Amino acid sequence: MPDANHNAWDAQDALRRYFGYDSFRPGQQRLVDAILAGRDALGVMPTGAGKSICYQVPALVRPGITFVVSPLVSLMGDQVRALKAAGARPSYLNSSLTLGQQNTVLKRAAEGWYQIMYVAPERLLEPRFLAFAQVAAAPGGIGVPLVAVDEAHCVSQWGQDFRPSYLDIAAFIQALPVRPVVAAFTATATERVRADIVRMLGLQRPETVVTGFDRANLFFGVEEMGDKAKTAWIRDYALNHADESGIVYCSTRKAVDELYLKLAHALEPRGIHVARYHAGMSNGDRTENQVAFINDTAPVIVATNAFGMGIDKPNVRYVIHNNVPESIEAYYQEAGRAGRDGDPASCYLLWNGNDFRLRRYLIDREPEDEGLDGEARDMARQNRYRLLSAMEGYCQTTGCLRGYILRYFGDEGALGVERPADADGAAEGCGNCSNCTTPYETEDVTEVARNVVLFVRDCNGRFGRALVADALHGANTERIRSCHLDEAPGYGSLSSESTGHIKDVIGQLVGRGYLVQSQGQYPVVGLGPHAVEVMADSPEQPFVFTMKRRAAKRRSNERVRRAVDLIREDAAEPSAPRPRRAHVGDDGELFERLRELRRDFAVERSWAPYMIMSDKALRGICRLRPETREELLEVPGIGEKKADDFGDAFLAAVASFEDEQR
Repeated sequence: MPDANHNAWDAQDALRRYFGYDSFRPGQQRLVDAILAGRDALGVMPTGAGKSICYQVPALVRPGITFVVSPLVSLMGDQVRALKAAGARPSYLNSSLTLGQQNTVLKRAAEGWYQIMYVAPERLLEPRFLAFAQVAAAPGGIGVPLVAVDEAHCVSQWGQDFRPSYLDIAAFIQALPVRPVVAAFTATATERVRADIVRMLGLQRPETVVTGFDRANLFFGVEEMGDKAKTAWIRDYALNHADESGIVYCSTRKAVDELYLKLAHALEPRGIHVARYHAGMSNGDRTENQVAFINDTAPVIVATNAFGMGIDKPNVRYVIHNNVPESIEAYYQEAGRAGRDGDPASCYLLWNGNDFRLRRYLIDREPEDEGLDGEARDMARQNRYRLLSAMEGYCQTTGCLRGYILRYFGDEGALGVERPADADGAAEGCGNCSNCTTPYETEDVTEVARNVVLFVRDCNGRFGRALVADALHGANTERIRSCHLDEAPGYGSLSSESTGHIKDVIGQLVGRGYLVQSQGQYPVVGLGPHAVEVMADSPEQPFVFTMKRRAAKRRSNERVRRAVDLIREDAAEPSAPRPRRAHVGDDGELFERLRELRRDFAVERSWAPYMIMSDKALRGICRLRPETREELLEVPGIGEKKADDFGDAFLAAVASFEDEQR
């Protein structure tokens, strides 16, 4: 049985020596302790909470080689480069290596060169790799103390990103002569998906840590607007945040190309370089644009969701969705690529009805998975419609956006009790989303709602939302006449209301269960479980239906802070180390000087700037103004290897700056 006290000491030492931190974040300690004690583990932690530390520290403490199952080549490369920069001995094995390079990696791994190896799930049962792993894990081998599974939600068909190759992981583990500890990690998983992870990976009584899904530093905004208005909104936002990095997501390659050209035309003359990324581009072009974004030479990138999952760039200040994602899980993962460093960042979703029509079309037209039978394929399609329905609810709710997301993941208590739930079922407000910062007025739409429900009943739920709204408004179209809706009871009963307003009411009726919307590319509206309340309307139990509408146009919430403001916020933290001496010169000016030095090192080593030092570490240097290596090591995020490699240059830069200011 491992010595728990010795394990804890080793883990703390590794955390300090390699990563430059004196203590673990919430949840990390429990997972690390469990793994080092020989227990399986499941960690559900939001993006930016430090999941990788939970398996990297045990890998650096335990003898042998830890395998990390990772889905993306770019993620492996970033993780390996960052670990090398910290002084560790990592490696990866994937399709980016030639056969000769793969043989060299396996040979060195067998000789004990590496502490940790990243491997794609598709490679696990490949005979050559499996044979190597079996020898390593056998008695007398180098040892395999841990198999860590990143993005573990990919094992579940109930999530948004099921990957059949993840089903090979359990078979791989069973094929090893000595079973290692197995640890699974993900940022987004409902309770159902978490149960799937435990079952499909064969986790044995895992230590389960769910730290909560809330990303308090992120501002969430939702805006409904037409396609042309979206482009103008994104252009203006990028211009107003010219010094910040941002990702703009589109749902299709064509949409990426079109928006990229428009943004480049508007932003490039202003000195803001724009890049693009999607699977239809050549490997060389994708790599070039990805590097430009990571290195901050192209601060804005327009991309499909193929971009970002493997990008460990901590200082993305905004993520804008130009179209609706397929699920809350997908949205939260993609939006969560903003603010990984913990600093304030913004996540905006711009949408309109065309987005949902496109999503339904894509679901119906998606190629069938040969590995699934007819019933399983139908279940998978229905699950995708279920996920999209939750996404539609997010776009249409007038309640707290953060609360909607947290309830979806079963994290209802994260916000605390600040105010009662709204009429549409929204929970407590966060004060940091567009709905919570927007003044609303209550509008009584009881008569509109009653007419809608009765019309749907009389038509036996055979028509879609737009057609129902047109008929109630009294439109005289060929479609209305061909369906004989101009002869239906209630036709034209809401002629004084706009069709847009009627459709809004229908959406709220669906959201609250008075109506239901079928799945498929052409959904129809039928009666929901609460429709009986409308039919039973009486003086004793009157039916009342209200909606909230915005009281006034609001200004966009500004979330980005200047470097000097963030330094002051850092200094205000009770746990922040205190400077030993009076500062000379402006912190913001010094920060820019240190950023230039970091950029020089990054170019010299062909690394991303954040691999040299994070923005937060640079702000720590500005705040503390260290004069010695020992003082530099007190800055969170600077470990021994980085102090050895870059410390003298950064200390000299601080001293030179202060001398110039005297």
